[in-house]
Amino acid sequence: MTKQGLDILLERVATWPLEAQEELLRSLAEIEKRHLGIYRLNDQERAAVRRGLQEMREGKLASDEEVAAVFARYRA
Repeated sequence: MTKQGLDILLERVATWPLEAQEELLRSLAEIEKRHLGIYRLNDQERAAVRRGLQEMREGKLASDEEVAAVFARYRA
């Protein structure tokens, strides 16, 4: 959509019923949050991060050498 098209649409929005304008504002806020806002983890994602951090503290992560060996094996 061009700037001109957006301007025309915004002029029309001013004639919409208040309920429709409020719905548009909620939609725009959600779109902005998804594209520009801070990402909020859901409970499942938060648990996965905690598991990963715990595994890191327990030394369960592969070393750089182990990772390089795996990549070398599959590149050959």
